[in-house]
Amino acid sequence: MSFGRTGALLAIVAVVAGSGSVNLRGQDSGGEILRRAKSKVQAVYPELARKMNITGTVKVQVVVSPNGTVKEAKVVGGHPVLASAALDAIKKWRFEPAPVESTGVVDFKFEAHQ
Repeated sequence: MSFGRTGALLAIVAVVAGSGSVNLRGQDSGGEILRRAKSKVQAVYPELARKMNITGTVKVQVVVSPNGTVKEAKVVGGHPVLASAALDAIKKWRFEPAPVESTGVVDFKFEAHQ
């Protein structure tokens, strides 16, 4: 296999982010609310991470407004090289509406396939 073809295969990445529903806690109820992601944007595997063969999970804490948009997002775990990609993606997600603001953690798994 040529180097160019190997490089192309390394660039193929599976990014998995949750199962479609995320357990988020309502801020005024204290109980668990199940909010489904209506639309997800997959994280783009950073070129630097590909070159360094960095894989792993990035945990992003999100605050979702009642209308389903992501109000706040911050990385709470994971490799710094992968963090920006996860943040860029989660900010574009949309969740089902709910009566209250919700918080939770979404995992983004970055795996380079060879």
